[in-house]
Amino acid sequence: MKIRPVILCGGAGTRLWPNSKKKQAKQFIDFGGWTLLGKTLERTKISLFDSPIISTNSKYLKEIKNHLRRHKIRKYKIILEPAKKNTAPAILSSALIKDIPDKQPLIFLSADHLIEKTGSFNNEIKKNKKYLTDKNIFIFGIKPNMPSDQFGYFMTKKYKKNLNKVTKFLEKPNSSKANKIIKKGGYWNSGMFFIRKDSVINNFKKYQKNMYRYSLKSINKSKTKNNICYLNKNAFIKNQSKSFDFAILEKIKNINAIKLNINWSDLGSWREILLMYNNNKKKYFNKKNIFYRPWGKYTNLFNGNNFLIKEIYVKPKGTLSLQKHFHRSEHWVVTQGIPRITLNKKLILRKPKETIFIPQGAIHRIHNPSKKPVKIMEAQLGSILKETDIVRYKDIYGRVN
Repeated sequence: MKIRPVILCGGAGTRLWPNSKKKQAKQFIDFGGWTLLGKTLERTKISLFDSPIISTNSKYLKEIKNHLRRHKIRKYKIILEPAKKNTAPAILSSALIKDIPDKQPLIFLSADHLIEKTGSFNNEIKKNKKYLTDKNIFIFGIKPNMPSDQFGYFMTKKYKKNLNKVTKFLEKPNSSKANKIIKKGGYWNSGMFFIRKDSVINNFKKYQKNMYRYSLKSINKSKTKNNICYLNKNAFIKNQSKSFDFAILEKIKNINAIKLNINWSDLGSWREILLMYNNNKKKYFNKKNIFYRPWGKYTNLFNGNNFLIKEIYVKPKGTLSLQKHFHRSEHWVVTQGIPRITLNKKLILRKPKETIFIPQGAIHRIHNPSKKPVKIMEAQLGSILKETDIVRYKDIYGRVN
């Protein structure tokens, strides 16, 4: 029996646009001819998988239909939630639809994850499929490449030749705790799950009886038209808003880990997005977009919807003007060198892979005190992203009016 992919596609994008009225859901952002949802849909177009199910809400229906059309996916089902109730009701209601056989394996994928090389990911799915039962759950863990406070972690122990049992979940720690967790062999909890339909049902019946009852009623009273299942609102809204981790994972003992050492990201911060562009610079590079300045040069890599990605190159001893912007904020990630950064009245040093945020209206400057170049990846966010939006206060090259 093939594996049925269920794509959870309800995220709002608040982490990337905390103070903006023009929030873009991360899974739909055009990062340069591709989106995260598009990448996720493409991953399901192999013989290992059955047709996808997409769990979402009416706000995103048009965008999802456009994606399905663009990626030539003609066989699918959309489960439309009448209200946001977090991942537990979304997972349960998707599993309960009648055209999924009881023992069918389901893989729950987030619409906004980037997996660069899918070969080992798919191999692990094939390898572990035979171990699925009517009670257990497999979760995908990612080997951390840095301490991060953006993800939850879990610990494991080997209990059979090919299986790793999850022994403990750890909420998002600070960087110091994350370091200790990684040293002890902790993995990031990716939020992707591999589970049979009957196991979903059995676990919800046992641990979330009310949620099971309301979700089942919302399916039984749903209406389906043109591959879209409209869940019954009166029943569905009675569900408590709970994550799958809190509702189920923290309560059961029969959880196995599929441990992955792959390039994975949820692009959940501008740091991750900037590092992604830095790793793929060749794809975005165009000589026409290099602009030379007395202090060095910058290269515009991608101009998105209310954001601009560029690389700043500061030559040895080079100094940008002391400046501010009326219409944009900026996120920086240092990729080479140790710049001295002025931010209002503070002087800050940043090392490679470290970040700094420049709020709109903040007075700032980059100085390279070294004999080696400094490189910084920059994301500009705002409605006006032009060089005219620079007010200079001091400049060693005489550019202050």
